[in-house]
Amino acid sequence: MNGLSKDSVTWIEVPGEMAGQRVDNFLLRLLKGVPKSHVYRILRSGEVRVNSRRAAPTQKLEAGDRLRIPPVRTSADRTGPPKAVPRMHLPVLFEDNVLLAIDKPAGVAVHGGSGVSAGVIEALRAARPDEPFLELVHRLDRETSGVLLLARRRAALVDLHAQIREGTTDKRYLALVHGALTGGTRKIDLPLSRHLLEGGDRRVTVDPEGLPARTVVKPVARFGAYTLVEAQLLTGRTHQIRVHLAHTGTPICGDDKYGDFALNKTLARDGLKRMFLHAARLTVRHPATGEPLRLEAPLPPELQGFLDRLSPGAGGQA
Repeated sequence: MNGLSKDSVTWIEVPGEMAGQRVDNFLLRLLKGVPKSHVYRILRSGEVRVNSRRAAPTQKLEAGDRLRIPPVRTSADRTGPPKAVPRMHLPVLFEDNVLLAIDKPAGVAVHGGSGVSAGVIEALRAARPDEPFLELVHRLDRETSGVLLLARRRAALVDLHAQIREGTTDKRYLALVHGALTGGTRKIDLPLSRHLLEGGDRRVTVDPEGLPARTVVKPVARFGAYTLVEAQLLTGRTHQIRVHLAHTGTPICGDDKYGDFALNKTLARDGLKRMFLHAARLTVRHPATGEPLRLEAPLPPELQGFLDRLSPGAGGQA
């Protein structure tokens, strides 16, 4: 349990790479297996202290702060040894002392939760036990493959989140949609709202009262009844590309939430057994050097192979 005690108070000195992190977020990561409600309970009760003073959940930590943590029991303490995190094949696209970019496969969640015991972040932390700091910069849907960026330093994470808020990052996806998307590049500007269904499943809908959402879509190639498109995210709403394309009459092939379900069954028989959405390129400003960093992931074999099997006479530039 990372040196923590379930029987007595533990004192931790905050390392430099954790400086600037909120107390509650620091504890949620440190106290794995402890229910979130219990973490906030010990914060509200004043049992967590920073430099001998009562800590508020939103208080920012500084390097060298002494953090007092009361005795806590994790789920592992109650039910036995923790389950091993499964090994995952996560090809590295780029790595230096502050960043790590991987090519995430489809079908893998970026983090555990909602019925998923472990995701990419848990697998990477398990594979790199000596890594002092490793956090997701952004997220990808479980069924989306492609470029996923992580920060290896707290300062890099803060810088990249600022870039995302300011809209200076460039995210490009490739998607195969059902329908003829003609007329060149178009901008879809439709606000979106999230809804939680019974059972915890999330759905997103176009809603005039929702949050602003903007996607730029450019046709790349035609394949008969299908169009390969490049989608550029100008905002980062949940399921944004999927909902925007479905709402405009060109659903993503294989999308099991917003797509054409009858068509998806036919596509699966023809070899497309996943959603055809791939995070192909991400361009950011490197947080340490200030230089542009362009990260690219090629179409995975199952998607490229499906394109190759489409009628050659149906293809062509859109």
